[in-house]
Amino acid sequence: MLSLILTLMVAAVHFYFLYLEMVKWEAPRTRKVFGTTPEFAADTRVMAANQGLYNGFLAVGLIVALVIGNAPMNVYLLACVAVAGLYAAYCGIKPALFFQTIPALLALVAVWVGL
Repeated sequence: MLSLILTLMVAAVHFYFLYLEMVKWEAPRTRKVFGTTPEFAADTRVMAANQGLYNGFLAVGLIVALVIGNAPMNVYLLACVAVAGLYAAYCGIKPALFFQTIPALLALVAVWVGL
């Protein structure tokens, strides 16, 4: 049950990333979250939307893995999320460690332990 809840939380965060990157990329609050200027946000709008789409694919994949009971797929996608969060943190987006990597790792542990 814990692995289900944690995996759904990771999926929800990635749906939120999809929303920010595809719908609200140029909004002041989103620019504050990502530390961008209005000019940068305007120039990278298409790139951010593409990135948001990938985040949506991760979220849907996690939910599909839960629905069909495919633990290996769930583990793979959670590992991808954790690695992406580590890379983002390495590149200077430190909050990714707390909002992406740690939740994914906790969900991975819960899946492996069978919680």
